[in-house]
Amino acid sequence: MGVLDLMLRWPVFRQLLRGDATALGDTAMSERSRTLEPRTARADRVVKSVCPYCAVGCGQDVYVKDGRLLDIEGDPDSPISRGRLCPKGAATFQLVTGTHRVHDVLYRRPGGTEWERIPLERAMDMVADRVKRTRDATWEETDVNGLTARRTLGIAHLGGATLDNEENYLIKKLFTALGIVQVENQARI
Repeated sequence: MGVLDLMLRWPVFRQLLRGDATALGDTAMSERSRTLEPRTARADRVVKSVCPYCAVGCGQDVYVKDGRLLDIEGDPDSPISRGRLCPKGAATFQLVTGTHRVHDVLYRRPGGTEWERIPLERAMDMVADRVKRTRDATWEETDVNGLTARRTLGIAHLGGATLDNEENYLIKKLFTALGIVQVENQARI
C-alpha cells in the first residue's frame, strides 16, 4: 500500500480532494458504514405507544419483528413530542430488554445489615399484611370532635410520574376505599 492509497483512506484528505467541506457526502463513508442500516429497517410492524416515565406522555414507535422488540424511537406523529424523546424515554429499549434488570425482590429485615432475595409473591403478601396491620392500628372512626371520619392517617401514598391516568384513578379508588386520605403524586409537585 503506497502513501497515496493510505492518504485516500483518510476521510479529511478525501474531503479536501473532492471539495466536501461539510463531510456530509460520500467522503465521510467507510466500507463498513456503507453497509449499515437502521435497526428499524427489519421490523415487521410498528406499534404506537406512550412513554411511561413522566406525565408528559411523549409518543413512541415500538418496532417489532417476530414478536421481539427491535427498537423504540420517538413518534414523529405525536403532537406532544413530535418524534423527540428525553434521555429516559430514549433509554426505554434498554430498560425493557436489558439483562441488568432485577427480577427478584430484595428484602432487608428490620435491624438487618444484609439484603436477601425473596419471591415476589411473598413480598406482595408482606406489603398487604403491613397495610392491613397499619390501617387497623391507626383507624379513626370519628375525629376529635366526634364527627364521622372513617379514615387512617397512618398510611400515605406518593405516586410516581410513570403512572398513567387510569393507574392513578385506580390507586385513588383503592386508597379511598381503605380510608387513606393522604394521596399525592410526584407529577403535581
